[in-house]
Amino acid sequence: MGTDRWEPAAFKIRVDEVVRRFVAQEADRFAAIDPLLGPVAEQLETAVTDGKRLRAAFCYWGWRAVGQPDSDALVRAAASMELVHAAAVVHDDLIDDSPLRHGRPTAHVALRGALRRRPRAEAAARSLAMLVGDLLMALAGQLFATSGLPAAYLARARPLWSVMARELVAGECLEILRTGTDLDTEASLKVVRYKTAKYTVERPLLIGGALAGAGVRLREGYSAYGLPLGEAFQLRDDLLGLFGDPERTGKANADDVRGRRPTALLAETWRLAGDEDRERLHALLGRRRPDGDALDAVREVMRRLKTPDRVEDMISARVEEALGALHELDAPAHADAALTALARSAADRLS
Repeated sequence: MGTDRWEPAAFKIRVDEVVRRFVAQEADRFAAIDPLLGPVAEQLETAVTDGKRLRAAFCYWGWRAVGQPDSDALVRAAASMELVHAAAVVHDDLIDDSPLRHGRPTAHVALRGALRRRPRAEAAARSLAMLVGDLLMALAGQLFATSGLPAAYLARARPLWSVMARELVAGECLEILRTGTDLDTEASLKVVRYKTAKYTVERPLLIGGALAGAGVRLREGYSAYGLPLGEAFQLRDDLLGLFGDPERTGKANADDVRGRRPTALLAETWRLAGDEDRERLHALLGRRRPDGDALDAVREVMRRLKTPDRVEDMISARVEEALGALHELDAPAHADAALTALARSAADRLS
């Protein structure tokens, strides 16, 4: 992609090639240790098969907005953000006991096949999935360090990795600690901010900017753009989780209701609900295996209270806030155009 014009499909191809080749090599090395490791190695590769590569794109444009040119080494460094995401997804699916991701069995479900005749096979499969996620996170750091960028550039960005990991783990912990407790919109938004928003947009942007030597004002602008946009991204995900088409999202749409997760969608519904609706929701939320009727009942309450509309308004407000911050940056025209397009695609999507 040797031009300044933003071509998402071409960029995705470049990132896919880096990620798949790197992980395939590492999976082969892992499986070579012992034939028993084959199914685990397969899950390493499966974990990075899909994705819009948004995190890599934000890292890339964090670099380009400083005025740096296109660079294959930078694309390799940016691709490491996708391994961070793959690790987070494997762990998140395990914590939430989600059965599907991108229309395929999640890692802990798929790995049961390798342990079918073993005692406590389900627990063992979950343990293997946890280790798949751990290894993916380690490989993310390796890909970043071996990207080919100068050591001085990498040194500028390296401290941000520990910040990104701390925030991501804190967000996941907060979701676990708040699941099943009183639903509160502000508390739910804090989970959104730390579990997803920061590592999806803000941190990749800041890492790309640090690699490029961005100044204080630009870094502050990246945060002002990235944080609300990351929140909009996750709020859209919450809507898709319950109202989206599973054929498009590739995920089971009962997960949030079954787990009574502290999403802003559920928290706003609870805040607006009267005693009768709360009693009804209390009976529906947290069912081990909610059927279609139970999900439809939850959706009916939400639609009547206009909660989806409120969340749509929250998304729109955050996108506008992000774009306002972006246009104050005075970034190069091609970077402004790309980051504007990325904002729209992150917040307005069907899967």
